[in-house]
Amino acid sequence: MRIIYVSAIAIVAFLASCNSNSGGRGELTGVSVKTYKQEVPFGMVYIPSGSFIMGQVDQDVTISQFAQNKQVSISAFYMDDTEITNGEYKQFVNWVRDSIAITRLGSKADKFYIKPRTDGKKPSSASNKKIIDWRRVNANKGIWNDKTLTDQLNRDMYYQGSEKFYNKKELKVEQLRFNYEWVDYRKAANYRGMRDPNTNKNGMQITRDSFIVKDEVFIYPDTLVWISDFTYAQNDPMTKGYFSHPSYINYPVVGVNWKQARAFTQWRSRVNESYKIRVRQPARLPYDLPTEAQFEYAARGGKSQTTYPWGGPYIRNAKGCLLANFKPGRGNYADDGGAFTVYAKAYFPNDFGLYNMAGNVAEWTSSIYDDAASTYVNTLNPSFDKAVKESDKDYNKRRVVKGGSWKDVGYFLQNSARSYEFPDSARSSIGFRCVLPFVGRDVKDRPSNFKR
Repeated sequence: MRIIYVSAIAIVAFLASCNSNSGGRGELTGVSVKTYKQEVPFGMVYIPSGSFIMGQVDQDVTISQFAQNKQVSISAFYMDDTEITNGEYKQFVNWVRDSIAITRLGSKADKFYIKPRTDGKKPSSASNKKIIDWRRVNANKGIWNDKTLTDQLNRDMYYQGSEKFYNKKELKVEQLRFNYEWVDYRKAANYRGMRDPNTNKNGMQITRDSFIVKDEVFIYPDTLVWISDFTYAQNDPMTKGYFSHPSYINYPVVGVNWKQARAFTQWRSRVNESYKIRVRQPARLPYDLPTEAQFEYAARGGKSQTTYPWGGPYIRNAKGCLLANFKPGRGNYADDGGAFTVYAKAYFPNDFGLYNMAGNVAEWTSSIYDDAASTYVNTLNPSFDKAVKESDKDYNKRRVVKGGSWKDVGYFLQNSARSYEFPDSARSSIGFRCVLPFVGRDVKDRPSNFKR
């Protein structure tokens, strides 16, 4: 009887706790969570939702024979206020470099991993793998100043023997490869609604790993683009110093192909998620490259059917000064203030606070290039995108490039202008910036910090 009595008390206590979680009176109150403060990510600006006419303006006769414009709506999102700079991309390179170094150090690097908790609880991680503690890695000016590790790091991570040039200490960049995973939601959606969710149309068993794509990308920028992009031109100094010299730290990174740009977004998402887990806060949704529609909408800065991010229709201001970095006069590179790229915050921003949405460097988008895409993409958050296989034809792999660059003529500065490049191609005129989905209720005048 005593056992039954104790069991009855336990059951009542359990039911009482359930009622407590539901308001104590059996009502549906939802799961209680801590107040979540959403704030504009550092280096980004808030782009409110809205509708715009996507494509060439009505008076643009030169391209009127192609696909016509289309009114579309875009959900709110955040966008980097500048192109990703050399300094920001170096943070990615250094992270990959240090990760490889710690792995190669073996047991000598045990002090750089998160230590198991002594209270028996698992560390705040979704994996049983060893997790690098980046606070320890970066302490005391980083692991590269740890004298106990210097000899092995120099031997494992730098060029040796005949690969040395004038006996300089230079990082072996060929080893900088980033492994990441992503979920192909579009492929997963093809199996939605089947009678047996684990079986496809051919009777084959489908598991979750069927939609998880794993990739490995070499992430160091191609510095030789300054030579390969030009015939009979003396751009060797840019090859030698553009990514490495501190004078260019705040200039847009170039020589990054589409695959590398996308790998950067995956890394940026992981870094944020790791930090949020450590401080017990909800992680942001993943970063990504902007779609073609997002880029054009953001470039217009809230203006409807304008030619350029600053409005237009002119490319000079009232004083005759050029308003972007491009190739005026089909060869007068320096007339706009820069013979090559310029500082990422050069020129005035548009009305959304975005710099160089036209000129400086053209930018990768996530959208696949198709001349007729505007005729069949959705009017809500339009984008033509799909998972591309290595076996696909190169023609189907092309990605949309927007914004025009320092080496393009003025036509490509137009908000509606679009070009393309193959995803494994790097250029001295193409960079990128990231976007981040906005979550929650959208209002036009959202403050920088708010609660919901």
